[in-house]
Amino acid sequence: MSSLTRERSQRQIFDSGRSSRTGATIEIFQGARHPLQRVFKTLLHIAGLQSPSHGFPLIPVKRKSYGDRSHGDKNRQARENRHVKPATEEKPVPSLDEHDLMRIVAEIEVPFLLILDCVQDPHNLGAILRTADGAGVHAVIAPKDKAVGITETVRRISVGAADHVPFVQVTNLARTMEQLKEAGVWFVGTSDRAEKTLYELDLKGPLALVLGAEEKGMRRLTEENCDFLAKLPMAGQVECLNVSVATGVCLFEAVRQRRVEP
Repeated sequence: MSSLTRERSQRQIFDSGRSSRTGATIEIFQGARHPLQRVFKTLLHIAGLQSPSHGFPLIPVKRKSYGDRSHGDKNRQARENRHVKPATEEKPVPSLDEHDLMRIVAEIEVPFLLILDCVQDPHNLGAILRTADGAGVHAVIAPKDKAVGITETVRRISVGAADHVPFVQVTNLARTMEQLKEAGVWFVGTSDRAEKTLYELDLKGPLALVLGAEEKGMRRLTEENCDFLAKLPMAGQVECLNVSVATGVCLFEAVRQRRVEP
C-alpha cells in the first residue's frame, strides 16, 4: 500500500468516527500522571478527534466516581452463581456422632468414607463436601477439636452438599478409626513420605480415604492407624496440592476403580 493510499484510508477511518460517534466522550482520570495519558492526548490531537465539535471531547473524571460507573446501571453487581444460596447468619449445622457413623457403616455393604484430620478452613471444607457428594461418599468424618464444623459459609461453598452428605464429628479420631477397622474398613492416607502413588493402590472394597490438615498434614496417630499410605505424583515445582484439590483427586480415582467391572 502506498503512502498516499494509507493516508486516505486513515482519513476515511477518522471521518467515519466523527460522523458515526457524534456525542461520544472519552473519560480520563482527573490528575492522573500515567505516561500513556500524554501519548493518548497527542494521538487524539494528531487525528483531529479531541475537539468537541468532532464528537470526542476529553472529560476529566475523579477516580472514585469513575470506578463507580457502570454501563447504564450504577447499582449493577457481579453475576451471582446460580448454585449458591444467599448467606444469612453464621450458625453451625448439627452434625452426627460416632454412634450415627457406625449405624451408617452397618447399613452399607461397601462403605466409602472420607476422613479429614483437622481441616480448619471453611472454604476448604465446603469444597470438599461438594466433591464428596459428587463422588458418592457415604460419610465425611472429622474430629470435634481443632477442625472446622459446618457453618453457613461451609454450606454456601458446598452449594448445598453440606445438607446431604452425612458429616460426623468424633471426640477421638484414632479410636473411631479402630472401630471402623473392626467393621472391615481399610484406610488409605495421603502422605509425602509414602513410597507408592495413589494410582498403585487398590481402592475398591470398604474404604476410608484419610487427608490431613492444611500445611501440617495428618497427625502422627492418624497416620499410624492407616493401613496404607499414598502420595500424589507432582511434576512441577510445588510440593503438594491444596487439601480440597487433593481430596478431589483421591476421591475420583477411587470412583474410577470402584466402577470398573471385575
